[in-house]
Amino acid sequence: MKSTTVSWDYGTAYELFVSLMVLHHADEYGIRAGWAAGVRSRIPATERRLLEEMFPFLDLPIAWIHTLPEPKDSIAVQWAMRQIPAEERMIKILGYEISDKESCQIVLEVAKRRAWDSKDLNFFVDMFKKHKKAKSPYDREGIIKYLDWWARPDEFGDTFLSAIQAYHQAFFEEEEKRIGPILKQQLEIAQELSKTKNAKELLAELSKGVSYDELVETKDVVFIPAYWITPMILSQSASENKNLVLFGARPSNMSVIPGEVIPDGLVRTLKALADPTRLKILHDLAHDELAPSEIARRLHLRAPTVTHHMNELRMAGLVHKIIKGQETRYRTRREAFNAMCDDMNDFLDKTD
Repeated sequence: MKSTTVSWDYGTAYELFVSLMVLHHADEYGIRAGWAAGVRSRIPATERRLLEEMFPFLDLPIAWIHTLPEPKDSIAVQWAMRQIPAEERMIKILGYEISDKESCQIVLEVAKRRAWDSKDLNFFVDMFKKHKKAKSPYDREGIIKYLDWWARPDEFGDTFLSAIQAYHQAFFEEEEKRIGPILKQQLEIAQELSKTKNAKELLAELSKGVSYDELVETKDVVFIPAYWITPMILSQSASENKNLVLFGARPSNMSVIPGEVIPDGLVRTLKALADPTRLKILHDLAHDELAPSEIARRLHLRAPTVTHHMNELRMAGLVHKIIKGQETRYRTRREAFNAMCDDMNDFLDKTD
């Protein structure tokens, strides 16, 4: 761990794509689905259809944005996308041409042939069967739409750029003004924390409870503040020795929805605590560090039920999530309860 070098990056261009991802996975991030659908509806129909069909499958272009010069804002990233020929645009920004993943190689062949066959389809059907969301949009019909877009790489590149431009004009241009100063402030706070913490400790603090040794046991870790994913993290490899880690940087007294006065973090925490089963889980985790299978046995719960409850507790920042290889364990994050009381008092003391 001593050999790990911590560095930083900043740019609202990351948030341009992160916010779009959250809007297409609203339930996973505790966002009201109706409000998210309303924002998406501002995007023209053709571009909206592409985003809805492709976002379940696409990685975010985090590594590509990291290579861009400053300022890494939404205008700069749109300019950079326009400099790439349409038929190469998605391949370049997603880094598929330098990836050794079999899925990326198949996509490259589909784009090159401008056609896909049953072998390509069956590969992705089998791959997504293993995904935790093996149903729609990861079903056969959804995968066919995914391959259809890759078989038209020039149309894919042009329509995706048009969708990003439309989303920027319809929503993100104003949102960028709101969150930009907050991201800078949270970056400074995180940098101050790094003076007294190593990479592993810093990750746990910034992520509100994630301990993931493999993520920080590289030569270089680059931390990047992100507003919309709070309290989650997103990671992507920039090279064999460098990991990029987007950490949730939304203050606990703010909401992801512009204009919302009630902090969504506070609401999420109170909802998580309002379930008796989750209270039992927190009680057990306050005394023992447990794997989901152990929680299931102790409380006589089905595995999917435990997964649901742990996701709710994690999103509320109420548990430490310790990842070691293929094993995940949890323990109660006691400091979250003091923070919740502070947030509640701040909210009650706030005047209009």
